[in-house]
Amino acid sequence: MIFTIAEIGQAHDGSLGILHSYIDAVATTGVNAIKFQTHIAQAESSIHEPFRVQFSKQDNTRFEYWQRMEFSLDQWKDIKKHCDDVGLEFMSSPFSNSAVDLLEKVGVKRYKIGSGEVNNFLLLEKIARTGKPVIVSSGMSSFKELDATIAFLEKRDVQYSILQCTTAYPTQPKQFGLNVIQQLRERYKVTVGFSDHSSSIEACIAATALGAEILEFHVVFNKEMFGPDAKSSLSILETKQLVTAAKNISLAMQHPIDKNDNTAFKSLKNIFEKSLAVNKDLPETHRLTFDDLEAKKPKGFGILASEYEKVIGKTLKNPMKKWDFLNQSDINE
Repeated sequence: MIFTIAEIGQAHDGSLGILHSYIDAVATTGVNAIKFQTHIAQAESSIHEPFRVQFSKQDNTRFEYWQRMEFSLDQWKDIKKHCDDVGLEFMSSPFSNSAVDLLEKVGVKRYKIGSGEVNNFLLLEKIARTGKPVIVSSGMSSFKELDATIAFLEKRDVQYSILQCTTAYPTQPKQFGLNVIQQLRERYKVTVGFSDHSSSIEACIAATALGAEILEFHVVFNKEMFGPDAKSSLSILETKQLVTAAKNISLAMQHPIDKNDNTAFKSLKNIFEKSLAVNKDLPETHRLTFDDLEAKKPKGFGILASEYEKVIGKTLKNPMKKWDFLNQSDINE
């Protein structure tokens, strides 16, 4: 079945209270996992890092923003416990080797590699040494760059999957890159998925129909909230709708229909298919024409409607009343 990841990212804006309320809300949507981001400002950034989106009126620098997004080890452990308690897999993307050390103490089953870290082989080496599987987001990478990353992971026997992702916030339909899903599967022969920033459910639904087995999408309480990803996110209601749709489509994909076998419809075919009848009173020896015929339900009370050509030009053995079913015994051969 489809594996769904609700990305909270920095939607909590550094507030533990808001973060924990997201866990409770996301638990009602049916997703499999909830994902955060683990930032340690000193390890991953500097005062020279520019803002991706100039959204903040309280942080003078991007570095200060990352500092405000930090949580302590004990706080992260409480976050994971809350996720465990409500049946969500706890996930968090690390953005430094120090963040990996922290997450190993918290306890994670797998690592999600953000688009900007795909070519950060230092971080990948750190994660590889944990022996845990990774999900790679291909956002800003060319196939040439991805090939190098995948070769790096395979050399270290890392189990991996790959998500098609477009690093644009919000992503427009012409940027979805749905065609890449199949290309990734064919190129790397692994589980593939789709990471979305479109602020709509349609892209992930389409991706599921195209064979994506992992879906990741940002979630926010309200798209007008403060933060860099709010306008690229789904609401809680949209998340519920997406999860239901994706599960149904995934189930359908696992049960292909054999169009050569229609035995399951035998009883319905008898109800809906039709038998030949005459549409007017006709005398004995009348020579049947196309304009004399009608098709009426159910099947089995007259000659099959599909065989109407066989009776045209034949003569009647007996007079027939309007709307009588036409059987082989009614016509002369």
